[in-house]
Amino acid sequence: MTTPSAATPSTAPGTGHAPAPSPAGVPRGRGSLGPVGLVLAGGISVQFGGALAVTLMPRAGALGVVSLRLLVAALVLMVLCRPRLRGHSRADWGTVVVFGVAMAAMNGLFYQSVARIPLGTAVTLEVLGPLALSVLASRRAVNLVWAALALTGVFLLGGGGFSDLDPLGAAFALGAGAMWAAYIVFSARTGRRFPQADGLALAMAVAAVLFLPLGVIESGTKLLDPTVLALGAAVAVLSSVLPYTLELLALRRLPASTFAILMTLEPAIAATAGFLILDQALSAMEAAAIALVIAASMGAVRTQVGRGLGKRPKAAS
Repeated sequence: MTTPSAATPSTAPGTGHAPAPSPAGVPRGRGSLGPVGLVLAGGISVQFGGALAVTLMPRAGALGVVSLRLLVAALVLMVLCRPRLRGHSRADWGTVVVFGVAMAAMNGLFYQSVARIPLGTAVTLEVLGPLALSVLASRRAVNLVWAALALTGVFLLGGGGFSDLDPLGAAFALGAGAMWAAYIVFSARTGRRFPQADGLALAMAVAAVLFLPLGVIESGTKLLDPTVLALGAAVAVLSSVLPYTLELLALRRLPASTFAILMTLEPAIAATAGFLILDQALSAMEAAAIALVIAASMGAVRTQVGRGLGKRPKAAS
């Protein structure tokens, strides 16, 4: 659910990602197949990591799983990035702390959601946060069409009234979407203030420190169980470390517009992961609802591309 901070504020709706720009002269077509594959692999890793997290929740609880994911990811990123701690202004630290808070809240709310409702449904509802941010940022009339399309999808997803969905689970997913939008904003700001992935590593450490007490309160010594630790580390690698690495490699050569559109497929990937790992089958109406939200996200992305998302931006941080 989270990705590396970027140097520019242009962000794909429904991704939680601030897409990093590509260098000039990036070849399209065949030349893009490699990075496209990396991005898709990253998306698959994130969603199957989420499905694995759901299977771990009966052992460690939702808060415990989030704590393990953030802690392991923070340790790995701090070791790999070795961010410089000196020489940053108070505004720099304020930005990275807010980024960490948004990251912690986004993950916590999302995991509370998938503990109550199917993974594909949760990701579809969560996507509305970044989608709303994209629509509001664009300020073009055509985005009202995408918003209406997304709302139609959500209406269908709730069976015309959410009578079949756990209302608390749906509320948590929508809250996670709001935090995803905040994550996008502060990811871009952090990327402009810190080199490479230093800001991401520091924000992940902030999120881990903030969330660890909640995980300890809920799960206690269960977090020290070897099986829980192993599965928690696997969730961290699948949901954070591996996708970050794949996307950082891909975004050096992939146009930002292509990346943004690929990220709108995450609800479908999540639904597939839920079906294969959690046996969460979708009805025809639910599948149609997810398709409508994906179409709305793609449309919003294409509208943003027309306003310059696909143009050559600054170098990635």
